[in-house]
Amino acid sequence: MKSSDTMPAMELAGNFFLVGLMGSGKTTVGRTLAKHTGKTFYDSDHEIERRTGVRITTIFDIEGEYRFRERERDTIAELCQMQGIVLATGGGAVLAPENRQVLRKHGTVIYLRAQIDDILTRTQHDKSRPLLQTADPRQKLEELFAIRDPLYREIADITIDTSHQNVNVLVHRLEQRLLSLQSRLPAKP
Repeated sequence: MKSSDTMPAMELAGNFFLVGLMGSGKTTVGRTLAKHTGKTFYDSDHEIERRTGVRITTIFDIEGEYRFRERERDTIAELCQMQGIVLATGGGAVLAPENRQVLRKHGTVIYLRAQIDDILTRTQHDKSRPLLQTADPRQKLEELFAIRDPLYREIADITIDTSHQNVNVLVHRLEQRLLSLQSRLPAKP
């Protein structure tokens, strides 16, 4: 899924890869960040759906999570070869060491961290999240957080809390952090 805008773009080099749990705001923040920076926006889950012609939930139902993760790994590897993009990854993308490696190598990784209560509020009526189709979504999110948070932190260049924030304010704060980071570090390919 792509997004562009004609407004003047902020000068930030390289690719930006958003990681975090489902419902942390990766797609919403990613689209806004892409517009502000003149980059092209992609969402790895939406790309998988576009390429297969079916919803993620259907892939999970028919092929299982393992096959979905294979598709996700291939899609992320391909998208990371592009230049000038903002990529919102699926929440579980960090589970594959290959994904963590390619994300770190080809761009700036931004961990969007949200509180479990906020994620529950954002996802409570969303039936397109197969891992939350359980009797106790809170427990499932807590389990996912316990496993994934260390992996998100491992690869993140920037961690930003998305709880209780307006998306435009959050993206402005993120842009300032990106400018600061880029002024201190050599650019990644």
